[in-house]
Amino acid sequence: MRTLLNIIWLVLSGFWMFLGYMLAGVVLCILILTIPWGIASFRIGLYALWPFGRTIVDKPTSGVGSFLGNVVWVVLAGWWLAIGHIITGIALCITIIGIPLGIASFKLVPISLMPLGKVIVDSRTLQPV
Repeated sequence: MRTLLNIIWLVLSGFWMFLGYMLAGVVLCILILTIPWGIASFRIGLYALWPFGRTIVDKPTSGVGSFLGNVVWVVLAGWWLAIGHIITGIALCITIIGIPLGIASFKLVPISLMPLGKVIVDSRTLQPV
């Protein structure tokens, strides 16, 4: 079931959100000082490309640095990626078949706003991917 949902997700919204994250990552890497945020953008972009079967958990060792980094992230790229997930989620929820995909898009909003201090793990084993 996860594979089927991931394929439908990839076609309907995952690829476009992936491109948004990759664009943000490239721009942030060009601006040398923001390379850590660019790397986070690439990491979350790969998650947005194939989200079913994986989940996001808080990194136990994150602290104030992650919070401050997330503030910078929201200003630089997080707000428009979150808006992209909200618009995509609303569009997917219009049809009955798209409701699970819309819910998945809404679940990506918090990580698109605050990616630092989070880890992507396999849903079954809770081991990092």
